[in-house]
Amino acid sequence: MAGTLVCFHAHPDDEAIQTGGSIARAASEGHRVVLVFATRGELGEVDDGVLAPDETLGDRRSRECVAAAEILGAARVAFLGYHDSGMAGDAANDDPAAFWRADVDEAAARLAALLREESAEVLTVYDDHGGYHHPDHIQVHRVGVRAAALAGTPRVYEATVDREHFIEALRASAALADEHGVEIPGDLPDPEEWADHFTPSALITTRVDVSDRLDQKRAALRAHGSQIGETSFFLSMPDEVFALAFGTEWFIRRNAPEGTRETWLFD
Repeated sequence: MAGTLVCFHAHPDDEAIQTGGSIARAASEGHRVVLVFATRGELGEVDDGVLAPDETLGDRRSRECVAAAEILGAARVAFLGYHDSGMAGDAANDDPAAFWRADVDEAAARLAALLREESAEVLTVYDDHGGYHHPDHIQVHRVGVRAAALAGTPRVYEATVDREHFIEALRASAALADEHGVEIPGDLPDPEEWADHFTPSALITTRVDVSDRLDQKRAALRAHGSQIGETSFFLSMPDEVFALAFGTEWFIRRNAPEGTRETWLFD
């Protein structure tokens, strides 16, 4: 039976990177998918000339996430109304309007109202350290978990990445580029920096195969053109490496019985 999936993310483009395949699969199976963003990603990096003279980055990224949502089949896009907090240690962390500074209960009440309105059965958030310790991602976890408790949302999944798997995918990408004499994209993460990022494989409960949704996922990534250019590692890596790195989406199901291993967000 069809249900409703709400994916709660920090900034536009996060939805495509971490849950794009699951969104596309859920929509194709007849589930209603709602994307909720804590911020509009106002502090993302942007190259000169990308924005029109009277255009703000927040406005551009808002439009980009609507375009990506259409590609993935999401039915609704909503914003909680907070400001991008920037990376850990940035001065923007101290902005009173920043999501990182938001009162958790107040922000959770906003999200809980939407969860009730949508009769959400499944909510995705992030792991408790925000994957790579990003302030807004950590706050998504805190606010999302609290909102689910307020709304009585029965299933909460922490979107994460299998640390060991992704490190191997990064190494494979670098090796393949070297083998074919292709320049390694400058934004390709350093595997050694991932030692404390995301989640050890043993702690992951849910592995969703999205290999048949990779065309949609990559198209959704491309829709975020202000942040993800054609030379980025997301779009420039060979198809087989992209499939290795992004053909699975990983989650931790909160309060799951010990030993839970599953392959989808819905029963």
